Amino acid sequence: MPGSYLIAELILFNKPFHVLSQFTDKRTAAEPELRSTLADWIEIPGAYPAGRLDYDSEGLLLLTDDGSLQHRIASPTQKMSKTYWVQVEGNISASAIVALSAGVTLKDGRTRPAKARAMEEPALWPRVPPVRWRNSVPTSWLELIITEGRNRQVRRMTAAVGFPALRLIRYRIGDWSLEGLEPGDYRRIRINLPAASPSGNRPASTRSAKLPKRTRRS
Repeated sequence: MPGSYLIAELILFNKPFHVLSQFTDKRTAAEPELRSTLADWIEIPGAYPAGRLDYDSEGLLLLTDDGSLQHRIASPTQKMSKTYWVQVEGNISASAIVALSAGVTLKDGRTRPAKARAMEEPALWPRVPPVRWRNSVPTSWLELIITEGRNRQVRRMTAAVGFPALRLIRYRIGDWSLEGLEPGDYRRIRINLPAASPSGNRPASTRSAKLPKRTRRS
């Protein structure tokens, strides 16, 4: 029926440092000890990540029980924007900001143009363990907004312009942000998805979300 919608659940999770973006881990020769996973923080049947966030990165990870919504968020063809706050080694230069904005050349090709700006250090939770501090080397922060999802892309981009990342936090994906979420917290919201078209495909857009109810791991 034209104008009809289906309800999907979306979970906004503030992934702590050194947590895998998956529900299981396997011991290997390189990693003989099991690492923390989503199962240590989230107990919601049927939910699975829409995209990934590196083990050594923090911040927003989205999970859902709906395949269409998962595709909209995770598919590179959708070009959904992702906002990162990055602490880098050294005082970020204007030329580096220009280079990041224009796109940089990595081993797997040139990145799309991004939005980059220097920023003041944000008010954040302490990282455990803390970032290694050296009195002789200053650090600075930048905001980087990209529409790609290559492996470790943001870290590779800042390193390519001469400013290695020390701490990386994903603050926003599309319309959803970390606002109000401490590390390990998650929020469940309902999304109105357009119903399937006669061809069997749903449009990629979502209509609206109800007000979230904040949940915390006990």
